[in-house]
Amino acid sequence: MIVNKQALEGVFFNLKTTFNKAFDAAPSAWEKVAMKVTSTSGENRYKWMDRFPRMRKWIGEKAVKQLQGHGYTVVNEDWEATVEVDRNDIEDDNLGIVGPETQMAGHSAKQLPDEIVFELANQGFTALCYDGQPFFDTDHPVGDGKGGVNSVSNKGNAALAVSTLAEAKASYGAARTAMRNVKDDEGRPLGVRPNVLLVPPALEDTARTLLTAERLEDGKPNIYKDTAELVVGDWLTSDTAWFLLDTSKPVRPFIYQERKAPVFVAMTDINSPDVFSRRKFKFGAEARAAGGYGFWQLAYGSTGQG
Repeated sequence: MIVNKQALEGVFFNLKTTFNKAFDAAPSAWEKVAMKVTSTSGENRYKWMDRFPRMRKWIGEKAVKQLQGHGYTVVNEDWEATVEVDRNDIEDDNLGIVGPETQMAGHSAKQLPDEIVFELANQGFTALCYDGQPFFDTDHPVGDGKGGVNSVSNKGNAALAVSTLAEAKASYGAARTAMRNVKDDEGRPLGVRPNVLLVPPALEDTARTLLTAERLEDGKPNIYKDTAELVVGDWLTSDTAWFLLDTSKPVRPFIYQERKAPVFVAMTDINSPDVFSRRKFKFGAEARAAGGYGFWQLAYGSTGQG
């Protein structure tokens, strides 16, 4: 093949097609646990509020809430995956060798949100959320509706267990109860409904048994059957930590912030220094994105090491 502008356009059009097919076919699970927020600048500032208006009986004048906001900023980061193509391979019509690399670049680009979102869960026991506390913590400050402040926990250490009903109640059941009991700063229930159980691959069998079996290992009826959807996060790094989430509301526990969606890019200038000195063309994917935490009230995390 004679390497000229027209030939290069055809080559990289085919590579882009291969990239896009791999991108579309790659599995992804982040949308089950996170919400997408479109970013239009280098960072987003989230002003989560302590209070929000709730419907009440209208007697006399309307009760106007004094809103208090927290400053919480998520800065976008740059991401890339780049592959080189030797000019000789183009001249020799030997591009089959870069096909797998092109597919892997597309696959990786599709899974970027998964990597970002599930890393939020990995870091959730230490990374701070909007109230200045770790996202999973034992003492989130919440008003009691009487001028005082309560410490509320969304963190545990019980291992996810299905050996006995008592163990299941002490782990999964305790997490469900803790989430259902969360109230706003006026002492009114938030109506949290945990509906997703997020686990690492090491806990997949245990979690699946908990959510699908008619009976637990001790022979007692499984009262937690069908109480949540199972999501297995391949990016989760702990073999013991597990997470219970409420994803039924407009706001979700985790945020995927996207400034620029993953796109195919190529350097095809035949006169570029890399081509002149090294015979190398480049192509790959670029993106700008970041992750952040939403309401801790919609999540419960256990280290599983109790």
